[in-house]
Amino acid sequence: MRVLLTTYSERTFLQAMVPLAWALRTAGHEVRFASQPELTDHITRAGLTAVPVGRNRGIWRLAELSPEQREADREGLLLPYEAAADPGAADWASLRAGYHDKTHGWHKLDNFPMIGGLVEFCRAWRPDLVLWEPTTYAAPIAAAACGAAHGRLLWSLDVFGATREVFLDLAARRPDPGAPADDAELRAAAEKSGDPEVLEALADPADPRRHPDPLAGWLTGFAAKYGVPFSEELITGQFTIDQLPDSVTMRAGLQYLPMQYTPYGGVAVVPKWLWEAPKRPRVALTLGITATDRFSGYVVSVPAILEALATLDVEVVATIAEAEQHRLGPLPPNVRVESWVPLQALVATCSAVVHHAGPGTLLTVARAGVPQLTVPWDFDEPELARRVGAQGAALVVHASEATGERVRDGVRRLLDEPVHRQRAAALRDELLAMPTPNQVAVQLEELAAKHRVAG
Repeated sequence: MRVLLTTYSERTFLQAMVPLAWALRTAGHEVRFASQPELTDHITRAGLTAVPVGRNRGIWRLAELSPEQREADREGLLLPYEAAADPGAADWASLRAGYHDKTHGWHKLDNFPMIGGLVEFCRAWRPDLVLWEPTTYAAPIAAAACGAAHGRLLWSLDVFGATREVFLDLAARRPDPGAPADDAELRAAAEKSGDPEVLEALADPADPRRHPDPLAGWLTGFAAKYGVPFSEELITGQFTIDQLPDSVTMRAGLQYLPMQYTPYGGVAVVPKWLWEAPKRPRVALTLGITATDRFSGYVVSVPAILEALATLDVEVVATIAEAEQHRLGPLPPNVRVESWVPLQALVATCSAVVHHAGPGTLLTVARAGVPQLTVPWDFDEPELARRVGAQGAALVVHASEATGERVRDGVRRLLDEPVHRQRAAALRDELLAMPTPNQVAVQLEELAAKHRVAG
């Protein structure tokens, strides 16, 4: 069958999708990967056939014009998606206001530049199956426009599906579920969210912030241009592939296919110094690529953490972006700084890893069975870190509290207390017991046959 994978131009999303694309190719399927042109080189370096669609325009390029706005939404799950972590505290008006903000300030900006080209390609190539990153809403529209089956491929917790479930449940409890937000609901939303701009809608009954379902409203008009009627499948897919083990995952009332996480971090070369086992316990520090690729830098003091870790009887390896290395100052003799090292190769030699709780990093460390200390900050990281901490394989120090001393003390606990190694081994075993991408590829053949539209 013909399979199309797609995301807007975000490298970390691509990396989470590559192993399944390989599995589908080795199963004999014809596989292509569509994205905006700036991701083309990363796709082809992964050994996949790229299909550039649309323009290189989206939230990150617009946000570069306003560094303050770009940084504002980094800390944790903001509305509406914080409802996924605490459904009991959610109310309909606040979620609706949050959906309005994220629809028009995030999802629309990322999807609009590629939707026309993606629909055009799908109608020409006629894929049987489209697999899409969970906020690439152009994909289910393109799939429906050509009759393909389609499903989401998650890169982290399903905060999008869980939030949608909470929102629809709250909406159904309203006296008139289809009615726009009234003044009282808007005032309550503004008070809870702390966003005074919500009150602007009070002056205009036609203000789009009053729409009872901003995400559905936007997608309805978006899809109608291509002859596609709205359904919830345009938001949560016909099925969802989940790469998190049961002890950590977050799910809604949807059909999920568990799939074992397989690390892919791009083109990799293992340096010679990494061939031999370390003479002392090795501790890695890695803070991901998004902080420097998309934002203004790391949110913790790397020099303070390195200085504190160096007081332990360990070898420290820190992967720090070249643009940030000038801020480090003199390095202690037991600290090694590299611009980049293949993470899977590095963590396999480590006794502990300190990181930002990005899902790719966290799952790569988990797969190696190594205890972790997380310093989360961005979007899903605090909730993901909390869940792994509850499982016992990690300690959590929020980035706002991650002093050098607290990180050092946490690493000492990971090295000295056997329970953390035991729980890390249990998490590794749980992850490795999940179906491999090759096994999931067989399930996808059945789902494609079930959901695609004949002719």
